[in-house]
Amino acid sequence: MWALTDQTILKESVDAYNKDHPDQKITLRLFANDDYKQKLRVAFGANQAPDLFFSWGGGALDDYVEAHKVDAVTDAQVDLLRFTPSVLKSATFDSQVYGVPANGLAPVVLYYNKKVLKDAGVQPPKTYDDLLAAVKKLKGDGVTPISLAANSKWPTLMYLEYLLDREGGSTVFDRIASGDPAGWKDPAVTAANTRLQELAKAGAFGDNASSVNYDQGASTALLYTGKAGMELMGTWEYANLVKAAPDFVKKDLGYVAFPSLSGGKGDPKSIAGNPSNFLSLNSASKHKSAALTYLKNYVMNDDQIDAYLAAGSVPPVNGLDSKLASAKSDDKAWLTFVYKLVQNSPTFQLSWDQALPSDQADPLLTNVDKSFLRQIKPEEFGTNMSKAAK
Repeated sequence: MWALTDQTILKESVDAYNKDHPDQKITLRLFANDDYKQKLRVAFGANQAPDLFFSWGGGALDDYVEAHKVDAVTDAQVDLLRFTPSVLKSATFDSQVYGVPANGLAPVVLYYNKKVLKDAGVQPPKTYDDLLAAVKKLKGDGVTPISLAANSKWPTLMYLEYLLDREGGSTVFDRIASGDPAGWKDPAVTAANTRLQELAKAGAFGDNASSVNYDQGASTALLYTGKAGMELMGTWEYANLVKAAPDFVKKDLGYVAFPSLSGGKGDPKSIAGNPSNFLSLNSASKHKSAALTYLKNYVMNDDQIDAYLAAGSVPPVNGLDSKLASAKSDDKAWLTFVYKLVQNSPTFQLSWDQALPSDQADPLLTNVDKSFLRQIKPEEFGTNMSKAAK
C-alpha cells in the first residue's frame, strides 16, 4: 500500500491488520505530498504500482479507471452502504465505485474570530450581502477582513468553487468535470468570477494576500492573532488552530457554512472541499482477496472511527449521531457541526484541482490567480479554461 506521510490513523489500521494476518502482511510505503502523484504515475507506467493506493478521487483517479488500472468495488466486497453517499461520488464513475473512503471529511468552511467580529459590530455572515457588509466594517476598523494565502493559489480557488455552486448550482461544474469544455462558458462561471473580483476590489483580502503562503502558517496566524476577521479553509485548519492557539479555539473561534447567494440557483446547503481521500485496488494485484479484507474490516471500523473523532476529524460514515451526542471531547461542537454540514448537504463538490484531469490543474490555478488579481476580465476566465480543457 502507498499513502501519504501524514496518514497516522491509516498506519494504525495497517498495523492492526498485520497483527491479525501475519502470513499476508501489508507493506506500507509513505510519501511526501508533492512527490506522490508523480511517483504513482511512474509506477503504474512501469507496471510496478502497489496493490492498494491512496488518492483524492476525481479526475486523477478516473485517469487510472479509464486506463483499466483500477478495479471497481461492490457493497458485498467492502460494505459501501456504511459510507456517506455524497462522499462516494468522488470515486464513482459510470455508476461503479473505484475506491473506499480512507480518512476524515474535509469540507471547506468559513472560520471567524468572535472577538474581532464583535468589536467591529459584525455578525457571522449568512448571505453574500452580509459578507460584503462585514468586509466594509472590518476594513473600516483597520482589520484584514478575510485572511487569504493567495500566493498558494488553491486557497483562492475555494472562493470560486463556492461562488459558482451558489450562482449556478452543482450541475454547472458537473458538466465541466464530465469533460465538456463548453461548460466553462456557462454564464454562472463569469458571474462567479465577477463576485470574486468584487470581493478583492472591496478590500476583502487586504493588500498583501499575494505574498501570503499557506504552508508557512501565515494565513492561519492572521486569524488567531486577531489581525483578520475570517478565513475560508478546509476542516484540517481546525487541527492547525488547536495546535497553534488552543486558548483561541476554546474562547474565540467560530465557524459557519459558506454564505448563501440571493437569486442564485445553488442550494445553500451544498458544500465544496475534499469529501475524503480514497484507497483503490490495482487491477493487476495478485493479492485482491487480502486487499478486500483490509478494505472491508479495517478501514472505518469502530477503532478507526473512534481514532478520527478523538483527533477532531469526522469520518465519512453514516450513523454517528449517538457517538457525537455522547462525546465528552472539547471538540464535540466542532465535530457535530462538520457531521451535520455533510449529512445535510445535497452535494459535496470535490475541489476542482482534484476533480479535473491532472493536465488542467496548472492552467486552472494560473487563471484563478489572474482573475483574483483582476489581470483578466471575468468572462476571460471561462474562455481560457475552455481552451485548456480541449
